[in-house]
Amino acid sequence: MDALDSIVNPLREFSKDSARLVKRCHKPDRKEFTKVALRTAIGFVVMGFVGFFVKLIFIPINLTFIIVGSG
Repeated sequence: MDALDSIVNPLREFSKDSARLVKRCHKPDRKEFTKVALRTAIGFVVMGFVGFFVKLIFIPINLTFIIVGSG
């Protein structure tokens, strides 16, 4: 019986927690969705510029080491 309880109790707790989560969740309204989408887009743009500038700096550095190292 103890082995059965050790399997059933976690499943029961998980189902209770899942039901509580679904009750608290709500569909975002238009304002909240646009705010989240805008912040996500800004994050993508910022990370893109960071990656671009890192490549812009490190490609010439790597090329000069290749040229200097081959001579």
